[in-house]
Amino acid sequence: MAEIVVKTGVKKDPGYLYFLDKDGHISRAMMSRAGRSKGKAKKEVVFRAGVKKQSGYLYFIDGKGNVARAKMARGRKAGTAKKKAPAKKKPVRRAPAKKKKR
Repeated sequence: MAEIVVKTGVKKDPGYLYFLDKDGHISRAMMSRAGRSKGKAKKEVVFRAGVKKQSGYLYFIDGKGNVARAKMARGRKAGTAKKKAPAKKKPVRRAPAKKKKR
């Protein structure tokens, strides 16, 4: 399903988010966890891959640390739409019960 674009073999450290930046390099930023200061996390370039991105593809760092891409789903094919759930019936409001006279 996904194809490898560049074999980099980057080792991932826990607590960091690895991503492909706008220049096509592998970068990482510290994940937000309890105790981390607020604001934007500082990003650092891990590997200079220089990947040229094509539109219509999702680029990501796979489990082995390589740059991979997958075709993005666009639109729906005829006949594959989700079935709608049946409408819920509204509860019927009844008149309050009459009190018996003694």
